[in-house]
Amino acid sequence: MGAQIWEEHGYIYAQAERLRGVDIQLDFPSVGATENLMMAAVLARGRTYIRGAAKEPEIIESQNLLNKMGAKVRGAGTDVIIVDGVEDLGAANHDVMPDRIEAGTFLMAGAITGGDILVGPTVPEHLTAVVAKLKEAGVHFEVVGEDLRVVAPRMLGGVSTRTMPYPGFPTDLQPQFVALMALAHGASLITESIYPNRFRHVDELRRMGAQIAVKGETAFVKGVPRLTGTTVEATDLRAGASLVLAGLAAEGETTITNMYHVYRGYEQLTEKLVGIGAKVIES
Repeated sequence: MGAQIWEEHGYIYAQAERLRGVDIQLDFPSVGATENLMMAAVLARGRTYIRGAAKEPEIIESQNLLNKMGAKVRGAGTDVIIVDGVEDLGAANHDVMPDRIEAGTFLMAGAITGGDILVGPTVPEHLTAVVAKLKEAGVHFEVVGEDLRVVAPRMLGGVSTRTMPYPGFPTDLQPQFVALMALAHGASLITESIYPNRFRHVDELRRMGAQIAVKGETAFVKGVPRLTGTTVEATDLRAGASLVLAGLAAEGETTITNMYHVYRGYEQLTEKLVGIGAKVIES
């Protein structure tokens, strides 16, 4: 697209007078890469093709907002996005869609505690893969308008899954699902095909009594009757969310350090959990 990019003293620099439209082929349908290329292309000179684009709902949401601002973007939700550059963008009002990862986390919170909760607003079709796996584990669902009611049994069954680009099972819910399967009856295999190193939560779950072994891209989970509260560390956003779920279901008190990772992705998390009956205290 015409940018000059270089690394110096640990920093990455990028510079361009004006980008130009080109034909881009992504080797992997990355959400972040697709969104960044879309935003770079809207003010570039000429037409940009983004092939092998990610298809997540967030890509469509980005297109909708950019077009409200005067951009010319089409094709979001397919594997080819076409962007015709414009001279400038203007202000726009836009209502952000419900966060499917936050919703999925609360669905699993209801499941791991054997609860009966209503999560909303949601876009149920954005959670199809997640709901399918939870149903396979024995969780019951009911669509109530824009909300999803989750009713969990006392004992979940072990379920295997593999993270995939949308509409597959999302990588951002893999750590929470591992925590859920740690208390399920039987064995589960959870394979991480998006970020192979995304198992940093496993060591912390083991500290709580989970039986999990990781080999390569797969976590082998053998469900245990109970987890025990202890002090654990949130190493990143979703790993921290998995520890919150484990703490909700564990016996005794769980202390999670470095919660700032989690708060950047879950607004008013403590208030929401307390609102559905959890015993959570911030310190």
